Amino acid sequence: MVVSGTSSEKPLHDLIRYVLVATFFFNMLVYWVVVTVAHAVAYSDSLRERERRLVELEGRLSSARLMALQMQLNPHFLFNALNGIGTLMFRDVDAADAMLVRLAELLRHALDRSGRQLVSLREEMAFLDRYLTLEQMRFGERLSVSREIAPEVFEAQVPNLILQPLVENAIKHGVEPLLVPGRIAIRAVESSPGRLRLEVQDNGKGLDPDRSPGLGVGTSNTLARLNQLYRSGAQFRLEAVPEGGVQAVVEMPLSR
Repeated sequence: MVVSGTSSEKPLHDLIRYVLVATFFFNMLVYWVVVTVAHAVAYSDSLRERERRLVELEGRLSSARLMALQMQLNPHFLFNALNGIGTLMFRDVDAADAMLVRLAELLRHALDRSGRQLVSLREEMAFLDRYLTLEQMRFGERLSVSREIAPEVFEAQVPNLILQPLVENAIKHGVEPLLVPGRIAIRAVESSPGRLRLEVQDNGKGLDPDRSPGLGVGTSNTLARLNQLYRSGAQFRLEAVPEGGVQAVVEMPLSR
């Protein structure tokens, strides 16, 4: 019985050893394939995590830059408004007092929107109307304003305070130096499918052909914010109007 059991175990042992030796290289190949795939999966997951964190970091940086630009714009706007009120005080104290009340309302409205980079064009026009009320109190009949807003773009998303600096610039450089009544035209239209066009036009003396148009704080800030939000998808330019005056044009993606 003992001899019979030993002889039956030996072939099995030899068979196992043979199988292990014969498949050694194949097993090693499978092992390294498994190790390589595991490392590749781990590296891919790590790479995706790094890309996700990079996108998140870039988003935070972009938001911080936009907030810094907006914080730069608000004091500039406030300084110019107070300067206008200060000038009016020497002519009409009651009107200057009324302007201060309106300015307080305007600033409260601006603070309510300060944390938002994009607002609807309807909201932007409501804020602009408050600002123009202040300016029309200062200029009286010397300033008239027309609005041509296509109904289908009222809910379009635009950068917060995108129009106010352009209107302020048109009043300062176009209307204020005039001896005749000044006019400001504000237009918004879907210029082509998926594109929004904003225009602010004045009837001032126009661009000096011998000098390139310089950008003040408000307009340069507008250009920087457009670049930050839309990169090459937005355009801003100043155009001479044939009948006199300057037209500021902003073109951007139309998003509702």
